[in-house]
Amino acid sequence: MEIKRLGDLTTALGECPVWHRQQLWLLDCRAGLILALDPDTGAVVARHEAPAPLGSFAFNGDQGDSIVLALKEEIAALDLRTGQRRTLARIDDSSPHLRLNDGTALADGSFVVGTMHVFREPDEPPLGGLYRLDTRLKLHKLDVGLGITNGPCVNPRDGRLHVADSAARVIYSYAIAANGTLADKRVFVRTDAYDSGPDGCTFDTEGGLWTALVRIGALGRFDMQGRLTHKIDLPVAYPSALCFGGPTLDDLFVTSIRDSGRLSASGPMDGAVLKLTGLGFRGLARPVCRLPL
Repeated sequence: MEIKRLGDLTTALGECPVWHRQQLWLLDCRAGLILALDPDTGAVVARHEAPAPLGSFAFNGDQGDSIVLALKEEIAALDLRTGQRRTLARIDDSSPHLRLNDGTALADGSFVVGTMHVFREPDEPPLGGLYRLDTRLKLHKLDVGLGITNGPCVNPRDGRLHVADSAARVIYSYAIAANGTLADKRVFVRTDAYDSGPDGCTFDTEGGLWTALVRIGALGRFDMQGRLTHKIDLPVAYPSALCFGGPTLDDLFVTSIRDSGRLSASGPMDGAVLKLTGLGFRGLARPVCRLPL
């Protein structure tokens, strides 16, 4: 296995890497940037702006000319050709310390996204929750009580949605009903034993869940029973999110944090994008949204 820096990009809050049309897309959430990188050189080949803080995004449709974008308290559509942006939905909670965070497209074309509510009192329940914007542009609240939602992704083996709560240091697993609601909530794994909350997540083809162990500068892979099978130390203080990519989806790309507003690091690689090769695992193509934009 080899770990190397991809290009010379340094992000304040690198997040949400997405492999799309042979390019690596990602966010710098605090800078309000959506970036596409050449996966071999790391050169920035596309750059788009949106109001910070950004939470996550997903491509909409097969053409790849528009994205669904999680902003502070709204889900928006951004036309990458024109830069035009319009609001699709807005959550019903509001606070200076609440914002939408990680999200992903589901196989039915909907967009699922969760919130993060920070700087709460110890006994204060978090606002927001986990939401799904369906293909008719109707917003549904799926769950509540998540402090910092991260890494929603679906296991390709059993079809269950996995969602991390970084604040609680737990990854939950849900069954997805035909109508898009969630049921049978279970604890998939608790990460207290690894001195970190889980951040971004992705699955490999074997049903192994990879997550950024953000507080200890490492990645962890858990099998379908929640057992740790691999732990990889990284040359960054705070890895944030990851995705499989490359021509055969066997490279792993990792974003990292230099200054998130809560976490900061000043090492030479902090804020960099990392590329891991030779892992011996493959990922799957991520679904796209199919919203009527």
